[in-house]
Amino acid sequence: MLFDRDGTLIQDVPYNGDPARVRLMPHARAAVDAVREWGVPVGVVTNQSGVARGLLTPGAVEAVLRRVEQLLGPFDIWAVCPHVPADRCGCRKPAPGLIHAACAALGTDPRGAVVLGDIGADLAAARAAGARGVLVPNAVTRPEEIADAARTAPDLLTAVRGLPAGAGDAP
Repeated sequence: MLFDRDGTLIQDVPYNGDPARVRLMPHARAAVDAVREWGVPVGVVTNQSGVARGLLTPGAVEAVLRRVEQLLGPFDIWAVCPHVPADRCGCRKPAPGLIHAACAALGTDPRGAVVLGDIGADLAAARAAGARGVLVPNAVTRPEEIADAARTAPDLLTAVRGLPAGAGDAP
């Protein structure tokens, strides 16, 4: 099970490098705990272009990741893209690279992965990787992203509860 970070697990604070500004999204802890209870590996896939833009240092990104883990417990994998869109890398969502990297590190086939995110790029990355995606909209999710999503849920816990137990480990 792979979660987007900003706007999905934690409130989206643009280019946040300050752990003190990390706030969980509603039901994030319960959703992550439920997945862990299934025995399914849990990871995070996140674009962090603030690094390439010079707005964040890798150390600041790492400090925020550590804070997220203080609040939610340890994740099995963190896959982070530090690039800007102009870099045309294969890891920046909506490209599938982060999902492929996370699944490889977890020893699982992307076709058995579920990606939970708040914007269309998260779901596009899931589709491109062969994974299933669930959109958990928030105030910045565009209406067309919601309309295009094959599966949506009003919050993370509902999204997780709507999946079969162990959903992240079988195609």
